[in-house]
Amino acid sequence: MKNQQECKAQNQQEELEQEQEMAASSAAMDGVTAAALRFVLQRVHQAAERSGRESQRIRLVAVSKTKPVSVIRQICDAGHRCFGENYVQELVEKAPQLPDDIEWHFIGNLQSNKVKPLIAGVPNLAMVETIDDEKIADHLNRVVGSFRRKHLKVLVQVNTSGEESKSGVEPSGCVELANHVSLNCPNLQFCGLMTIGMLDYTSTPENFKTLANCRGEVCKALGIPEEQCELSMGMSGDFELAIEMGSTNVRVGSTIFGAREYPKKN
Repeated sequence: MKNQQECKAQNQQEELEQEQEMAASSAAMDGVTAAALRFVLQRVHQAAERSGRESQRIRLVAVSKTKPVSVIRQICDAGHRCFGENYVQELVEKAPQLPDDIEWHFIGNLQSNKVKPLIAGVPNLAMVETIDDEKIADHLNRVVGSFRRKHLKVLVQVNTSGEESKSGVEPSGCVELANHVSLNCPNLQFCGLMTIGMLDYTSTPENFKTLANCRGEVCKALGIPEEQCELSMGMSGDFELAIEMGSTNVRVGSTIFGAREYPKKN
């Protein structure tokens, strides 16, 4: 029989081996995630070249929805600083645990009762991409003003696919909403338009063309050059096409982070 000292030594050896395996696995995952980011950035650059544009003018928002802080930190360590989240509670929990020079984009449906927690909990919130009516714009404007923070950049979300399940103002209403934000929301900075294409990509080119047409109408109404009006369109399955059709802001999640991990329902 092994004496107590031998058993203790064996246990320590086993624990050390387990720690080494976990460290190796973590390092491998770090490499995979960083490599995926580099590959996406390369594809962004190539799509920009094909459309005769500079890749530096296209922002890659790494969508980290459902991903733990440890995984997001891997992308931070690779030098990326622009991330997107869909849920206020998740963003409020993650932001304080990560570098404060991250530029957070909120890309989910924003409810009035979530506006104050979002602004209070994420000082480095860079943009809200989902303004879809005057009520939420006015409320966000008041809350941002009450915190005396600098102007918050916003995009008007346009429902270009006509799907009832999607948020966003109809294309015919985008000029009115953009004008309202520009004239009546002094704490917000209107920066452009955002859309989500069809999930099966069947109408994606038409959706993107519709948003580009909306930009032309908005810029004419506001008297601003199109270069000052961003187009946020394109996700993991269609971001290259979106860039070729004029997108300045692509939102890529699973292609960088892998499949999303939703909690299992009981």
